[in-house]
Amino acid sequence: MTLTHAQGPLSTTPPETVNYTIEGPEHRLLMTPFPRRVRAEFGGAIVLDTRDGTLLYETGLLPQLYVPTADVDHELLERTEHSTSCPFKGDASYWTIAVGDRRAENAVWAYERPRPESAWLAGHLAPYWEAADAWYDEDERVEGHLRDLYHRVDVRQSSGHVRVLLDDRVLAETDRPRLLSETGLPNRYYIPVEDVRLDLVTESPTRAVCPYKGTASYWSYTGEGLRIDDVAWSYPHPLEAAFKVKGDLCFAHQRVTTEVDGETVV
Repeated sequence: MTLTHAQGPLSTTPPETVNYTIEGPEHRLLMTPFPRRVRAEFGGAIVLDTRDGTLLYETGLLPQLYVPTADVDHELLERTEHSTSCPFKGDASYWTIAVGDRRAENAVWAYERPRPESAWLAGHLAPYWEAADAWYDEDERVEGHLRDLYHRVDVRQSSGHVRVLLDDRVLAETDRPRLLSETGLPNRYYIPVEDVRLDLVTESPTRAVCPYKGTASYWSYTGEGLRIDDVAWSYPHPLEAAFKVKGDLCFAHQRVTTEVDGETVV
């Protein structure tokens, strides 16, 4: 994500603050090894098990896992007639994963005869992440997608005065926020729950998975007879990179304004 989005060197708008130019197509590909064992499970069977996986970085897209064909259980794959064409990689063939009475249609693809400029794709298969029941990075189950090797999350204690408002109502105010910086995204201020007006917000059923921070629980504004869904989120059980913001609330919504030391931040 950090290489192919925002102002990464493989994005559509690389930064101008460099002393070099990248000669090549506007749509760029980079394939790099993933350093750990990866497994995918479907219907109780292991579909792939590799220590030689690679991530394909492609302009504007999340990194995609490609694995050597030898590391996939071909007895669980059925070739289909489906095909797609990519002007940068070539024509893709597809396979369905079939285990017992479970099927994931066209869940795996490969560029069996890739374009010359991406010939290194030959001999690799790529699975749709959502087609598998479970993914493992070494022995740890991972959600969302494999973590980008060039993406990071940092949390720092701050002393800025943070105030969150909905129109003229103060939803939260603190002098002890935690600042979470995540590559390619704006800084986010997390507020201790003790400094949030819990009489104005209620936990909602919305959940979202972040591969870097964990599963987020959302909060809705429910004060004064008005309901605005999902004005804030928190990580009750964050992953290690976001552990410092455990239980804190972060507000971001078109109806909400966040001020830091009197200045509005986006």
